[in-house]
Amino acid sequence: MTGITADGIEIDRFFEASPAEVFEAWTTPQHFARWFGGNTIEVPLDQLDFAPEIEGTWKATMVLPDGNTINWAGDFLEIVPNERFVFTLTDNPAEPQRAAVVVTLAPANEDGVDGTLIHFSQETPGFAPDQQAAALAGWQGFLDDLLPGQA
Repeated sequence: MTGITADGIEIDRFFEASPAEVFEAWTTPQHFARWFGGNTIEVPLDQLDFAPEIEGTWKATMVLPDGNTINWAGDFLEIVPNERFVFTLTDNPAEPQRAAVVVTLAPANEDGVDGTLIHFSQETPGFAPDQQAAALAGWQGFLDDLLPGQA
């Protein structure tokens, strides 16, 4: 399912890549900096603190095309290599509330092509419907850039 749910947003997406390659794109700082924010937003590596480990934290700064920035922060909750990655995030690091993001990876075959099916979900507590729609569109754009040539 891809869309808005009672608790948040969900996206299902197939990639022509192994679960290990997809997992690496989610959990390696250089890869995360490349795709997080899509192709028009920069996440400078020198402003990214991203070393996934259980009970660890992360921080990132997005530099928007107009020069404004968005600061992100979160925690790593669950890491099962090549299968599952759970973390939290917020664009208001001073506040304690964080939204949980769950990424599940499964080997899949689509139209005779081996690859990986991602099931992505994010909680959207307190989001208005237009904010949920914007978050869904944003993540879909990010996923378009997750693996080069996979949009």
